[in-house]
Amino acid sequence: MKERKGEHPFGDAGQLILAVAFLVVWVTDTFVLHWSTFLKQSDPSSLHMVVTIVLAVLAVALFFSGRSVIQKERPDHVVDTGPFRRVRHPLYLAALLGFAATAISSLSIISFALLIPIFVFYNYIASYEEKLLEVRFGESYRDYERRTGKWLPVATAVGAMRLKRKN
Repeated sequence: MKERKGEHPFGDAGQLILAVAFLVVWVTDTFVLHWSTFLKQSDPSSLHMVVTIVLAVLAVALFFSGRSVIQKERPDHVVDTGPFRRVRHPLYLAALLGFAATAISSLSIISFALLIPIFVFYNYIASYEEKLLEVRFGESYRDYERRTGKWLPVATAVGAMRLKRKN
């Protein structure tokens, strides 16, 4: 299978499979079997719900702002505006934040455990796509990588420090 528009050939299918698997496990654990949601009963403060709301709002905002940049600009250059100015994969990050918010909402340990393979998959497809972008845009993309964190804006400072050490 060939990659479409610079995406991993199985990226969309993998994301869909992982989302369905996560939701089935989360719903089953949270509402039916309660295998690993015992932590929720021991949290009288409901602080986890505040964290859930913050992460969910951030995920939605990141998704829509990232999506609007991509829809406006059919990229024939390195996109470094909007949320892409801070992180290289804001749409994937939005999905990861959504998964995390869902797991935190019920404090489902099984759902938290599923976040690990989900992150590994998203990191894999992001790295794959970055290689394609580096081939397509060359030094322009490498410069963007140096200025921007892959997942967190904080990584930008770390990347800048590494760059200074190499020079």
